Amino acid sequence: MTSFRNGLALAAREHLATGKPLTRLEAIALYGVANLPDVIKEMRHQGWVVKSRNVSYAVALARLNEVTVFQAPKNLPIKEIQFTEYWISK
Repeated sequence: MTSFRNGLALAAREHLATGKPLTRLEAIALYGVANLPDVIKEMRHQGWVVKSRNVSYAVALARLNEVTVFQAPKNLPIKEIQFTEYWISK
């Protein structure tokens, strides 16, 4: 089971290494990584410069919908809900 989890985390790390941003919602939906901050912590420990900022649920949802169909409940305030977005600084 550990090697499977490592594979999921590796997929998230590779996504970040391409320079694309990633939120916890995207990490769960795309890579099955439930705890993205642990992946970020490990990358920083390895010397990666990882930046972060808050983005709305709507931003993460728009990116997810480029590769999959992901729909939020109609009454969810997607412009007010915030996620932390991480990316690799170049």
